[in-house]
Amino acid sequence: MYQIPGHHHISMLTKNAQINNEFYQNILGMRRVKKTVNQDNPFMYHLFYGDLTGSAGTELTFFEMPAAGRTVRGTNAITQIGLLVPSSESLVYWKERFEQLDVKHSDITTYAGREALPFEDSEGLRLILINNDGAEVPKDWTAWEQSSVDPKHRILGMGSVEITVRNLDKLAKTLMEIFGYVEVSRSEQEGVYQSVEGQVLGEIVVKEQDGPSERPGRGSIHHLAIRVKNDEELAYWDEAVKKRGFSSSGIIDRFYFKSLYFRESNGILFEIATDGPGFTADSTVEALGKKLDLPPFLEPRRAEIEAGLAPLD
Repeated sequence: MYQIPGHHHISMLTKNAQINNEFYQNILGMRRVKKTVNQDNPFMYHLFYGDLTGSAGTELTFFEMPAAGRTVRGTNAITQIGLLVPSSESLVYWKERFEQLDVKHSDITTYAGREALPFEDSEGLRLILINNDGAEVPKDWTAWEQSSVDPKHRILGMGSVEITVRNLDKLAKTLMEIFGYVEVSRSEQEGVYQSVEGQVLGEIVVKEQDGPSERPGRGSIHHLAIRVKNDEELAYWDEAVKKRGFSSSGIIDRFYFKSLYFRESNGILFEIATDGPGFTADSTVEALGKKLDLPPFLEPRRAEIEAGLAPLD
């Protein structure tokens, strides 16, 4: 069986792409590596933020939905995103930065056994900075040197992702029995699962909570994508998901990567996505994120698509 090396990306909803761009580029210091559109609805921006090239495991992505209402929090949802920072000193730096920039945040605390700093973006999306404490990160994660954040404290990539569900056991079995995640801790209402034991960059924290399902809106999380190396591995997981009885979307070519989607028993939407070809498939590294990029099948509709989108710096 192949091993899942970690998270690939995570996708959210935003009401306002301009405000979203301001927060993730100028406050969090991430690079906008791709300004494109939702391939299923090309009159909706799809923005990607990450490291220098948007390496797998660093990507936060947002669909702009101007009509999005507020999120009504509940269960059966992906509820928090962890972002890795280098050290304890980094958490102090970020706490001070958040205070200066009026970002909603809590005190430095402990999360899943690590030092952490919870905060929210401008639309109420829950995030948490996690002390990576010098642990190894993928060699292809490369810092964006034009970031406004102190180089010693820049966000490295994705860490623990929290999922809240009514039935913890069902999600735990999906992660362990299909994908080979390791259960590293378990209590009655919380389990911690790692795709590679000892590595937080593929960690999922599952919390059990009864009650109504979350009603998505601005600042809600749409899906989590987990990472595979290539087309061969993706085909393997497509079969594995279907053998388990889940409905697979089948393999879809997103141009920047190939992927498939499925929902587990609580209704959580997962994507499985390949590492490549990556965001430099239609751009130089220097030009990433600066203009509207469209996959080849949408390029003939560029004029129509651009006319339907609000300008975005």
